[in-house]
Amino acid sequence: MTSRAAPRPLGTVTRGTTNPNRLRRMDRWIAATHGAELRRAADPVAVDLGYGAAPWTAVELLHRLRTVAPRARVVGVEIEPARVAAALPYERTGLVFRHGGFEIPIPQRPLLVRAANVLRQYAEGEVEAVWHRLCGRLAPADPATGARGGLLVEGTCDEIGRRHVWVALGPEGPRTVTFATRLGSLERPSDLAERLPKALIHRNVPGEPVHAFLRDFDRAWAAAAPYASYGARQRWIRAVRDLTTDWPVTDGPVRWRQGEVTVRWEALAPRG
Repeated sequence: MTSRAAPRPLGTVTRGTTNPNRLRRMDRWIAATHGAELRRAADPVAVDLGYGAAPWTAVELLHRLRTVAPRARVVGVEIEPARVAAALPYERTGLVFRHGGFEIPIPQRPLLVRAANVLRQYAEGEVEAVWHRLCGRLAPADPATGARGGLLVEGTCDEIGRRHVWVALGPEGPRTVTFATRLGSLERPSDLAERLPKALIHRNVPGEPVHAFLRDFDRAWAAAAPYASYGARQRWIRAVRDLTTDWPVTDGPVRWRQGEVTVRWEALAPRG
Protein backbone atom coordinates (compact mmCIF):
# COMPACT_ATOMS: atom_id res chain seq x y z
CA MET A 1 0.00 0.00 0.00
CA THR A 2 1.37 3.43 -0.95
CA SER A 3 1.16 6.26 1.55
CA ARG A 4 -0.72 9.37 0.59
CA ALA A 5 1.30 12.59 0.51
CA ALA A 6 0.30 15.33 2.91
CA PRO A 7 -1.79 18.05 1.22
CA ARG A 8 0.07 21.16 0.18
CA PRO A 9 -0.47 24.11 2.55
CA LEU A 10 -2.72 26.88 1.25
CA GLY A 11 -0.96 30.15 0.53
CA THR A 12 2.40 31.43 -0.64
CA VAL A 13 5.65 32.10 1.20
CA THR A 14 5.94 35.69 2.42
CA ARG A 15 9.09 37.73 3.01
CA GLY A 16 9.01 36.69 6.66
CA THR A 17 10.40 39.93 8.07
CA THR A 18 9.76 40.26 11.79
CA ASN A 19 11.06 42.10 14.86
CA PRO A 20 10.58 41.66 18.61
CA ASN A 21 7.62 43.69 19.94
CA ARG A 22 6.45 44.56 16.45
CA LEU A 23 2.89 43.42 17.19
CA ARG A 24 2.56 44.73 20.74
CA ARG A 25 -0.25 47.17 19.89
CA MET A 26 -2.33 44.48 18.23
CA ASP A 27 -1.65 42.01 21.06
CA ARG A 28 -2.69 44.47 23.76
CA TRP A 29 -5.89 45.26 21.91
CA ILE A 30 -6.68 41.55 21.54
CA ALA A 31 -6.06 40.95 25.24
CA ALA A 32 -8.30 43.87 26.20
CA THR A 33 -11.19 43.21 23.83
CA HIS A 34 -11.13 39.40 23.45
CA GLY A 35 -9.84 38.39 26.88
CA ALA A 36 -13.27 37.49 28.24
CA GLU A 37 -13.90 35.07 25.35
CA LEU A 38 -10.52 33.44 25.94
CA ARG A 39 -11.17 33.07 29.68
CA ARG A 40 -14.56 31.44 29.29
CA ALA A 41 -13.38 28.85 26.75
CA ALA A 42 -12.53 25.33 27.90
CA ASP A 43 -9.53 25.21 25.55
CA PRO A 44 -8.53 28.73 24.43
CA VAL A 45 -6.33 28.08 21.41
CA ALA A 46 -4.82 30.98 19.44
CA VAL A 47 -2.99 30.79 16.11
CA ASP A 48 -0.17 33.08 15.05
CA LEU A 49 -0.52 32.62 11.30
CA GLY A 50 2.57 33.47 9.25
CA TYR A 51 4.83 34.40 12.16
CA GLY A 52 7.81 34.80 9.83
CA ALA A 53 11.50 33.99 9.84
CA ALA A 54 11.77 34.15 13.65
CA PRO A 55 9.23 33.07 16.30
CA TRP A 56 9.29 36.24 18.42
CA THR A 57 5.69 37.24 17.72
CA ALA A 58 4.31 33.84 18.74
CA VAL A 59 6.33 33.84 21.98
CA GLU A 60 5.09 37.34 22.79
CA LEU A 61 1.48 36.50 21.92
CA LEU A 62 1.49 33.64 24.43
CA HIS A 63 2.86 35.90 27.16
CA ARG A 64 0.32 38.67 26.51
CA LEU A 65 -2.68 36.36 26.24
CA ARG A 66 -1.78 34.62 29.46
CA THR A 67 -1.96 37.90 31.35
CA VAL A 68 -5.73 37.82 30.74
CA ALA A 69 -6.34 34.09 30.08
CA PRO A 70 -3.85 31.87 31.97
CA ARG A 71 -4.94 28.70 30.11
CA ALA A 72 -4.40 30.17 26.64
CA ARG A 73 -2.31 28.17 24.17
CA VAL A 74 -0.64 29.43 21.00
CA VAL A 75 0.13 27.54 17.79
CA GLY A 76 2.55 29.24 15.42
CA VAL A 77 1.79 28.29 11.81
CA GLU A 78 4.22 28.91 8.94
CA ILE A 79 4.12 27.83 5.31
CA GLU A 80 7.93 27.71 4.99
CA PRO A 81 9.22 24.43 6.53
CA ALA A 82 12.65 25.87 7.35
CA ARG A 83 11.04 28.54 9.53
CA VAL A 84 9.11 25.89 11.44
CA ALA A 85 12.30 23.90 12.03
CA ALA A 86 14.07 27.04 13.28
CA ALA A 87 11.23 27.77 15.71
CA LEU A 88 11.02 24.31 17.32
CA PRO A 89 13.67 25.07 20.02
CA TYR A 90 11.34 27.81 21.29
CA GLU A 91 8.47 25.43 22.00
CA ARG A 92 7.35 25.35 25.61
CA THR A 93 4.23 24.58 27.61
CA GLY A 94 1.40 26.25 25.73
CA LEU A 95 3.42 27.03 22.60
CA VAL A 96 4.00 24.79 19.55
CA PHE A 97 4.84 25.37 15.89
CA ARG A 98 3.28 23.70 12.85
CA HIS A 99 3.83 23.68 9.09
CA GLY A 100 0.79 24.96 7.23
CA GLY A 101 -1.12 27.84 5.72
CA PHE A 102 -4.65 29.20 5.49
CA GLU A 103 -6.13 25.76 6.15
CA ILE A 104 -4.77 26.08 9.75
CA PRO A 105 -3.52 22.52 10.41
CA ILE A 106 -4.82 21.94 13.93
CA PRO A 107 -7.77 19.79 15.02
CA GLN A 108 -9.42 22.48 17.16
CA ARG A 109 -11.36 25.47 15.96
CA PRO A 110 -9.21 28.33 17.30
CA LEU A 111 -10.63 31.13 19.40
CA LEU A 112 -8.16 33.54 17.84
CA VAL A 113 -6.28 33.74 14.56
CA ARG A 114 -3.80 36.59 14.22
CA ALA A 115 -2.56 37.17 10.65
CA ALA A 116 -0.29 40.21 10.72
CA ASN A 117 1.56 41.42 7.62
CA VAL A 118 0.54 38.27 5.72
CA LEU A 119 -2.04 39.44 3.16
CA ARG A 120 -0.02 42.57 2.43
CA GLN A 121 1.79 40.57 -0.24
CA TYR A 122 -1.40 39.21 -1.85
CA ALA A 123 -3.64 40.82 -4.46
CA GLU A 124 -6.68 42.75 -3.25
CA GLY A 125 -8.96 40.37 -5.12
CA GLU A 126 -7.67 37.44 -3.07
CA VAL A 127 -8.50 38.90 0.33
CA GLU A 128 -12.20 38.04 0.51
CA ALA A 129 -11.62 34.34 -0.18
CA VAL A 130 -8.86 34.15 2.45
CA TRP A 131 -11.04 35.92 5.01
CA HIS A 132 -13.90 33.51 4.25
CA ARG A 133 -11.68 30.46 4.68
CA LEU A 134 -10.13 31.68 7.94
CA CYS A 135 -13.46 32.78 9.43
CA GLY A 136 -14.80 29.31 8.61
CA ARG A 137 -12.11 27.81 10.84
CA LEU A 138 -12.94 29.98 13.87
CA ALA A 139 -14.74 28.65 16.93
CA PRO A 140 -18.47 29.27 16.34
CA ALA A 141 -20.65 31.64 18.31
CA ASP A 142 -22.94 30.15 20.96
CA PRO A 143 -26.13 32.16 21.52
CA ALA A 144 -27.00 30.01 24.53
CA THR A 145 -23.96 31.27 26.46
CA GLY A 146 -23.54 34.62 24.76
CA ALA A 147 -20.14 33.62 23.33
CA ARG A 148 -19.36 35.56 20.15
CA GLY A 149 -17.05 32.87 18.82
CA GLY A 150 -13.53 33.12 17.52
CA LEU A 151 -11.79 36.25 16.26
CA LEU A 152 -9.63 36.78 13.19
CA VAL A 153 -7.38 39.83 13.43
CA GLU A 154 -5.77 40.69 10.09
CA GLY A 155 -3.73 43.80 9.42
CA THR A 156 -0.46 45.52 8.70
CA CYS A 157 2.11 47.48 10.69
CA ASP A 158 5.45 49.17 10.14
CA GLU A 159 8.73 47.45 10.90
CA ILE A 160 8.90 48.47 14.56
CA GLY A 161 5.19 48.55 15.35
CA ARG A 162 4.63 52.31 15.67
CA ARG A 163 1.73 52.38 13.22
CA HIS A 164 -0.79 49.62 12.70
CA VAL A 165 -4.24 49.14 11.14
CA TRP A 166 -6.20 45.90 11.42
CA VAL A 167 -9.61 44.41 10.67
CA ALA A 168 -11.32 42.22 13.29
CA LEU A 169 -13.60 39.50 11.93
CA GLY A 170 -15.85 36.97 13.63
CA PRO A 171 -17.37 33.76 12.25
CA GLU A 172 -19.98 35.95 10.55
CA GLY A 173 -17.42 38.18 8.80
CA PRO A 174 -15.79 41.60 9.32
CA ARG A 175 -16.73 43.59 12.40
CA THR A 176 -14.41 46.54 12.93
CA VAL A 177 -11.30 48.40 11.77
CA THR A 178 -8.77 49.64 14.34
CA PHE A 179 -6.17 52.37 13.83
CA ALA A 180 -3.32 52.30 16.38
CA THR A 181 -0.20 54.43 16.64
CA ARG A 182 2.60 55.69 18.83
CA LEU A 183 1.27 59.21 19.16
CA GLY A 184 4.68 60.82 19.47
CA SER A 185 5.53 59.66 15.93
CA LEU A 186 2.36 61.00 14.32
CA GLU A 187 2.19 64.20 12.26
CA ARG A 188 -1.42 63.66 11.20
CA PRO A 189 -3.85 60.68 11.38
CA SER A 190 -3.71 60.08 7.62
CA ASP A 191 -0.08 59.02 8.12
CA LEU A 192 -1.67 55.67 9.00
CA ALA A 193 -2.92 55.27 5.41
CA GLU A 194 0.29 53.53 4.36
CA ARG A 195 -0.49 50.75 6.89
CA LEU A 196 -4.05 50.08 5.78
CA PRO A 197 -4.66 46.33 5.31
CA LYS A 198 -4.83 44.97 1.79
CA ALA A 199 -8.64 45.15 1.71
CA LEU A 200 -8.50 48.93 2.15
CA ILE A 201 -5.11 50.27 1.07
CA HIS A 202 -6.04 50.67 -2.60
CA ARG A 203 -9.35 52.28 -1.60
CA ASN A 204 -7.82 55.40 -0.06
CA VAL A 205 -9.04 57.52 -2.97
CA PRO A 206 -11.80 60.14 -3.27
CA GLY A 207 -15.24 58.56 -3.27
CA GLU A 208 -14.29 55.68 -0.97
CA PRO A 209 -15.36 55.65 2.72
CA VAL A 210 -11.88 55.05 4.14
CA HIS A 211 -10.61 58.13 2.29
CA ALA A 212 -13.46 60.21 3.73
CA PHE A 213 -12.73 58.88 7.21
CA LEU A 214 -9.04 59.80 7.08
CA ARG A 215 -9.92 63.22 5.63
CA ASP A 216 -12.32 63.88 8.51
CA PHE A 217 -9.79 62.56 11.01
CA ASP A 218 -7.16 65.00 9.73
CA ARG A 219 -9.66 67.85 10.03
CA ALA A 220 -10.55 66.85 13.58
CA TRP A 221 -6.84 66.58 14.41
CA ALA A 222 -6.22 70.09 13.05
CA ALA A 223 -9.19 71.48 15.00
CA ALA A 224 -7.80 69.85 18.17
CA ALA A 225 -4.44 71.60 17.78
CA PRO A 226 -4.96 73.74 20.94
CA TYR A 227 -4.96 70.51 22.97
CA ALA A 228 -1.41 69.76 21.82
CA SER A 229 -0.13 71.91 24.67
CA TYR A 230 -1.41 69.14 26.97
CA GLY A 231 0.33 66.44 24.90
CA ALA A 232 -0.37 64.34 21.82
CA ARG A 233 -2.60 61.98 23.82
CA GLN A 234 -5.05 64.73 24.76
CA ARG A 235 -5.09 66.01 21.20
CA TRP A 236 -5.86 62.49 19.89
CA ILE A 237 -8.65 61.99 22.42
CA ARG A 238 -10.26 65.29 21.46
CA ALA A 239 -9.98 64.55 17.74
CA VAL A 240 -11.54 61.09 18.15
CA ARG A 241 -14.33 62.50 20.30
CA ASP A 242 -15.17 64.91 17.49
CA LEU A 243 -15.12 62.02 14.99
CA THR A 244 -17.86 60.22 16.90
CA THR A 245 -20.35 62.82 15.67
CA ASP A 246 -20.24 61.42 12.14
CA TRP A 247 -18.52 58.02 12.37
CA PRO A 248 -19.55 54.85 14.28
CA VAL A 249 -16.62 54.66 16.71
CA THR A 250 -17.06 51.55 18.86
CA ASP A 251 -14.56 52.14 21.68
CA GLY A 252 -14.05 54.87 24.28
CA PRO A 253 -11.46 56.98 26.08
CA VAL A 254 -9.75 53.99 27.72
CA ARG A 255 -8.65 52.76 24.29
CA TRP A 256 -8.21 56.23 22.82
CA ARG A 257 -5.60 56.95 25.46
CA GLN A 258 -3.57 54.09 23.98
CA GLY A 259 -3.45 55.86 20.61
CA GLU A 260 -6.27 53.74 19.17
CA VAL A 261 -9.66 54.21 17.58
CA THR A 262 -11.98 51.46 16.35
CA VAL A 263 -14.72 51.98 13.76
CA ARG A 264 -17.41 49.64 12.50
CA TRP A 265 -16.39 47.84 9.31
CA GLU A 266 -19.59 48.78 7.49
CA ALA A 267 -18.63 52.45 7.66
CA LEU A 268 -15.26 51.91 5.94
CA ALA A 269 -15.98 48.94 3.68
CA PRO A 270 -15.05 49.42 0.00
CA ARG A 271 -17.87 50.53 -2.23
CA GLY A 272 -19.18 47.91 -4.62
